[in-house]
Formats: sequence, C-alpha cells, structure tokens
Amino acid sequence: MMAGGDGFTAVAGGPVFHIPVLGSAALAFLSPRDGSVYIDATFGAGGYTRAILGAADCRVIAIDRDRSAIERGGELCRSYGGRLMLAEERFSNLESVAQGAGHAAVDGVVLDLGVSSMQLDEAERGFSFRSDGPLDMRMGAQGPTAADVVAAASERDLANIIFLLGEERHSRAVARAIVKARANGPILTTRALADIIAPAVRTRSDIHPATRTFQALRIFVNDELRELALGLAAAEHVLMPGGRLVVVAFHSLEDRMVKSFFAERSTSRAPSRHAPVIEESRPSLRLLTKRPVVPDAGEIARNPRARSAKLRAAERTAAPAHAGGETLLPHLPSLAEIVGGRR
Repeated sequence: MMAGGDGFTAVAGGPVFHIPVLGSAALAFLSPRDGSVYIDATFGAGGYTRAILGAADCRVIAIDRDRSAIERGGELCRSYGGRLMLAEERFSNLESVAQGAGHAAVDGVVLDLGVSSMQLDEAERGFSFRSDGPLDMRMGAQGPTAADVVAAASERDLANIIFLLGEERHSRAVARAIVKARANGPILTTRALADIIAPAVRTRSDIHPATRTFQALRIFVNDELRELALGLAAAEHVLMPGGRLVVVAFHSLEDRMVKSFFAERSTSRAPSRHAPVIEESRPSLRLLTKRPVVPDAGEIARNPRARSAKLRAAERTAAPAHAGGETLLPHLPSLAEIVGGRR
C-alpha cells in the first residue's frame, strides 16, 4: 500500500509530534539538502520523516510494515505537498521500493530499529506485559503470532530463542515453565505469559523478569535480525556515492550486527577470483562514527526508552556494493519450521 501527499501525524483524533531517539544526531549525519531523496525505512510515528522534510526542500520515501503506522501517516503525507511517499513494506525491500518510486539511488537512509513506542503502548498488539492483551507481537498483519510460537516450539527451541535473542541467562528455566504451563491450556495473553515467566527468573534487577523473554519472542516472530541484515545490504546498494546511512539500535545483538557490517564494508576485502580484484577490495562505506553516539542524560530523563540506544553512521563511497550481505545470524529454526510442527 502506497500513498503520496503531505501533513503531520494524527493519532487518536489529534496531532502528535513524535520526537525520535537521537533525532538531532541522526539529522546532523543525514544533513538533508534541497532536491535530495531520503528513505525513512522505519516510519513509525513519523518523527525522522518530519525532521528531514522540515530541514530541506527534499523528498522522503517512508517505509513501515505496520499498516496502522502507514494509515496514521496520511495527514503528514498530505501536509507536505507531494514530498512524502508512504509504503507499507518490510525495510529489507527498501531498494525495490525506491526503484518503484522512480529513484535508482538515494541520498540517505535512516533505520530506527526495534518496536515503536506506539506499538508498545497499544495493548491489543501484544508487545508489552504492562497492559494485558493478546499474545501477538506481529509488526505486520500476516504470519504466526507469539502465542503460536509459545504453543508449538519445543522446550529446547524455546530455550535457544530466549537465550540467543533475549540474552536471558535463565532461558532453560523459562522454557521449562512455559512448557509445563501450556500442558494445562493455551497461553494466549501477555499477562498470562509474564506471570509464568516471573517465578522462573531470579533477578535483583529493576527490569521485569519477563522483559528479555518478550524481547526474544518479538525478534523471532518478526525475523528482525534477518530483516536487519538484508536491510543494511539493500541500503548499501541504493545509496549514491556520498549518501549517508544512519542506524539507531536499542538491542545489543542489533548493534553488533550494525557494527560488524560497517566494519566489513569500510575496510579493504581480500581479493576474489570471482570478481575484479581492484573493485572487490575497495571499501563501499566510510565510517562517520568510530564509536556509537549515545543519548545524553537529558534525553534519557525525557525518554527512559532511549537509555540503550546507539547510533552509528557511514557514508557511501564510489566503490561497488559488496556481494552478499547477510551478517552471521544466530543458528535457530525458522518461524515456519516451528509453527509447522516439523521440529
């Protein structure tokens, strides 16, 4: 679904101006210019899009797999007089979206990873246990839910998912508790799952015991790490020389993937017998951030969700894009394998 036009985001009947985490730093690295084209690959509430459009007489292609985010962006689309195009799509397909809009190359791409504040705040989406809701967690409208995974995954697979994607040290105990509980009936709500997890996690932290498990299930249900690997490669391909790629990550796994991708693309590669040596060995990116940019105390005080954010940025060189692009991913069964009952 695509739309073109102008406006500011209207939520629940009124305008809401979303201030994205590390928004000022992201805008500074993108440095929007008149006549340029940018991709906001994770539109959400439209904070980055609004900032880019307000900084220059440029165009923005905004992408989100969440249909409700695209629908909420209608006012923003209309108020900018044709400078904004919205696309309901996964950001791994950002290159084809840009080409479909008539742009073979763009001047900048921004990725704000993870779940949006709006998704967390909507109990019916099932991303959070703060309010009870269906155990869904899907960013889009298609595919299996978190409840389907919890119902079908073996104890071993649940433990691996929770350990690798949630970095939960008590993953085996959590998986064991889930399997025991589901024998008495399906686990269908966020509150029910959180109540099952809590006794299995021994922690003195202020973080709720279910936090890491919910994070792991969300990442798995939405295949977020693979999406990130493909999205980074797509951005490398679609950026013109001098174009900027800015990524804000909130999860250590995501940030490590971004760091590895930037490091690989910004250094010379070993010669390949399958491609011209000179071209293959040239870096396709130039690092703009030797260390990640993090929020200051003021931003964290205004928005506690910003505390784990890290921003990394790079500039596209004139060298050809590197082949491949999928950074090493955790070894886990696919969503289809688990829900299809083949494990």
